[in-house]
Amino acid sequence: MTNDSELLAAAMAGDIDAFQRLFAAFQPQLKSFLYRLTADRHDADDLTHDTFVRAFDKLKTYRGEAGLKTWVFRIGANLARDAQRKKKPWPLDAQDRARSLAESRPDIQTAFYRAHVEDSRGAYDVAEHIDFCFTCIGKTLPIEQQIAVILKDMYAFGRKEIATVLSMSEGVVKHLLHDGRKVLSQVFYERCALVNKNGACNQCSELAGIYNPRQAKREHLVKLEMVRAGERTDDAEKLYALRAGLVKFIHPLNSQGADLQDVIMQCTRMAVGEKDRL
Repeated sequence: MTNDSELLAAAMAGDIDAFQRLFAAFQPQLKSFLYRLTADRHDADDLTHDTFVRAFDKLKTYRGEAGLKTWVFRIGANLARDAQRKKKPWPLDAQDRARSLAESRPDIQTAFYRAHVEDSRGAYDVAEHIDFCFTCIGKTLPIEQQIAVILKDMYAFGRKEIATVLSMSEGVVKHLLHDGRKVLSQVFYERCALVNKNGACNQCSELAGIYNPRQAKREHLVKLEMVRAGERTDDAEKLYALRAGLVKFIHPLNSQGADLQDVIMQCTRMAVGEKDRL
């Protein structure tokens, strides 16, 4: 059996099939990372493809100072960063705007129902919508903070690896993580009705009431550790850590509700002015 070192040597000698085998080991994670940054499946697909092409083209410059996965993620993150810099950060009320838009547009409501009923991954689950919410709120941050927080809290990258991805010092990465988490912790605590009874956003429960009525019942929602913890503490940072722990194992493109959640995401992109139609 060919090991990774032999595959890497072959890839660096120009064997694209060998590089494809190495790339395949972390391609799903890379694509989900890029989706969390772009909130668009097509963009994530295109960026993943472009990352592969760019990485293979530059592979002869790889010197092994960082792991191949980290090196490739650096290329993908740079491509995503260049693309996202042309766009404005999302407003904190993006989900509120999406709700208003959907309520005023029967065609969008029809798209939601069609995804729920016809698509193979159109199930609704509260935990998956919390993952959607993580992406949505995350997009209010500057792109460098997004990358740092997502790599650390969703994909367990170390600070040194993140520093390599961002071409920054570990000290800067430490500040990016601190500042990004602080903002997200406070926003989630202030807005999320699951952890704060005065929270402004109850979208996950509202949608559950439509697409999964059983989960809309309080006795099912309290099974989420985050909800139970919200009843015991007002520590926003602890609640953020529980939220991150809940969603880090959800693949936003392959989960059982990925198709429905993506339609909701595209509605949100419409609401913030990033696209004109679903």
